[in-house]
Amino acid sequence: MATRMELFGEPRVRFKPPRSSLLKWIGNKYKMAEEITAYLPETFGTFHDVFLGSGSILATVSPASGVGSDTFAPLMDIWMTLQSDPAEVKRWYAERWEQMARARDRVKAYEQVKASYNAKPNGPDFLFLCRSCYGGVVRFRKADGYMSTRCGIHKPIPPQAFNKRADEWHERIRHCTFTLADYTKVMESAKPGDVVYCDPPYTHTQAILYGAQDFSLKRLLRVIADCKRRGIHVMLSIDGTKRSGNTICHLPIPRGLFEREMFIRVGRSMLKRFQMNGRSLEKHVVADRLLLTY
Repeated sequence: MATRMELFGEPRVRFKPPRSSLLKWIGNKYKMAEEITAYLPETFGTFHDVFLGSGSILATVSPASGVGSDTFAPLMDIWMTLQSDPAEVKRWYAERWEQMARARDRVKAYEQVKASYNAKPNGPDFLFLCRSCYGGVVRFRKADGYMSTRCGIHKPIPPQAFNKRADEWHERIRHCTFTLADYTKVMESAKPGDVVYCDPPYTHTQAILYGAQDFSLKRLLRVIADCKRRGIHVMLSIDGTKRSGNTICHLPIPRGLFEREMFIRVGRSMLKRFQMNGRSLEKHVVADRLLLTY
């Protein structure tokens, strides 16, 4: 397996990300999107983002034919509505922002939205919570799915700023379809020449986040191998390094499955900062690993 610097040189920039991120999300690939998408094949069919999350890679590619999928219903409610009715998404955000702005106690107002979400998980509440929770680290109790992240220390962006982001992101994803589905079903439906981008929960660093506790990397690798056999190009973002980049995360990756491997600098770990009460951690500069089947 060749590394980036051994044979391929620096990638050519081909896609530009949106001006600002839409959702706050731990593991968000927004800052790395330009570099990651530079490794896409020169030509490809449908672009599939099967662990959609914040959607940064999908929005950066802004494909003529794209599919975004995830198993988290409130998240997919946001993406489906943004694609079909962006005005509704703007209204969701403005209502909750104004509720907080009018409140004497902003933390209490945040907790009211969180209580509404936990009583009945939904996209409108989740949209505001992910933009206003501490560090954008949305975490859930495994036992019952309770969203537990406390209120952030900074005020969420005003509706006018959010609306501009919503408009740009709507334009970028308007040719995409969104589906609430497990990655296996979406990858099985991909056709030769398509690209599948996988950004699953990271086994070494994201155990507290949604979906991470039940995620099986070995299962995903079997599905990726099937896609490779069928002529589908797969890009996998996964654990790279930790502890200031000095320790490479060892993963059960079968020999010969991937043709290329790159390490992409992430910066300081936001999840570790959250766990350490907001301190800037010089010793937790990490890198992601990008693996390609082509």
